[in-house]
Amino acid sequence: HSEGFPPVARSDARVLVLGSLPGRQSIAAQQYYAHPRNAFWKIMHDLYGIDGDYSARCHALVNEGVALWDVLHASVRPGSLDADIDVRTAVVNDLRGFVQAHKSLEAIVFNGKKAESLFRKFATIEYPETFSIESLPSTSPAYAAMSYEGKLELWRAALPPVRQ
Repeated sequence: HSEGFPPVARSDARVLVLGSLPGRQSIAAQQYYAHPRNAFWKIMHDLYGIDGDYSARCHALVNEGVALWDVLHASVRPGSLDADIDVRTAVVNDLRGFVQAHKSLEAIVFNGKKAESLFRKFATIEYPETFSIESLPSTSPAYAAMSYEGKLELWRAALPPVRQ
């Protein structure tokens, strides 16, 4: 049984990055994207100059208007692969409540195809027509079909620019 974390967010979030459910290393560390080969924090460093320990990275990320969460709150998942998530046991996070509470949200981006498919299967959210929903390549080391540079460029195009 895998259980996720609360969102890393501030009330003025512009973009919500949704993963599927934390993997084993993330759960053990109680940190989003804790696997050392996951490219998420490297991408955030390259986009926003985010550095430091986990707390400092989360603080810097929300200062840029980026929020983190997962589609699922919990599920049975032996191992860390998204393919192993047992959707019959899925407990979905309150994404509707999140979107309603964060009025400056302009977009949801998915960290990988599994997050998107879980969202489309389980989430019932109403959002403005101007709202953007986009699937980005997974930052997981399990997704090796695309180079780091390719992932970085797609993430750069989808996330808000650095705040001045």
